[in-house]
Amino acid sequence: MSAQKGSEKPGSQTKKFGKGELEIPHHTQKAKKFYPAEDEKKPKKVRKSIKPARPRPSLAPGSILILLAGRFRGKRVILLKHLPQGVLLVTGPYKANGVPLRRVNARYVIATSVKVDLKGIDEKVVEKVSEEGYFTREKKNDKAGEEAFFKQGEKPEKKKVSSARASDQKAVDKTLLTNIKKEPMLLEYLRSSFSLRAGDRPHEMKW
Repeated sequence: MSAQKGSEKPGSQTKKFGKGELEIPHHTQKAKKFYPAEDEKKPKKVRKSIKPARPRPSLAPGSILILLAGRFRGKRVILLKHLPQGVLLVTGPYKANGVPLRRVNARYVIATSVKVDLKGIDEKVVEKVSEEGYFTREKKNDKAGEEAFFKQGEKPEKKKVSSARASDQKAVDKTLLTNIKKEPMLLEYLRSSFSLRAGDRPHEMKW
C-alpha cells in the first residue's frame, strides 16, 4: 500500500472564496520560473514524402537531346542513362562535338525523335560513371600564399583531365561512333548546334 501511495501524483486543491471556488495546483505542477535562453530547435515535420522523379516518356536512352543551358547549350547529345532526382547522363560524343560525359538536369533539355543504337556499350563503364562520387572535384591542398600573390598576372594553368576519365570517355565513344557512322548524316547532325532566329516558332517545330 505504501508503494502505491508513493507512486500517486499529488493533486490540486480547491479553495472556496465566498461564492466562488479556485483550484490551486500543487507546487510540483506549477510553471517554472526559469527557462533556457535559447529555444531548442525541433526538426520540422515533412508532410510530403520525397517521391522519385518520373522521367518523360520522350527521354528514352539512346535519344538525341538538345541542351538549353550550361556551358554546352545548343549542343546535341546522346542520352545514356537516367540518374536519380531527374538527372540525365549524356555524352556528345566528345570526338563529334566536344561534349564529354556529364550530368544534365532533365528540365533544361529538349528531346528529339532521332535515336542512336546503344548496343555494344560497356555497361560496367556506364555504371562506374553514374556513381555519386565520380564527378566530384578533387580538393586542392595548395594554399594561397606569397607565390600565388606574385603569380596573379600570369596565365592560369590548364586543368588536366584524369587518365581514368579519359579512358572511360574513349570506351563509351568508340562504340557510339561506330553505331553513328552506320546512319547517313547522323554525325553531321550531332556536330551542328541548335539555334533560333527571328521569326522561328519553337512550339510549332517537330523535334
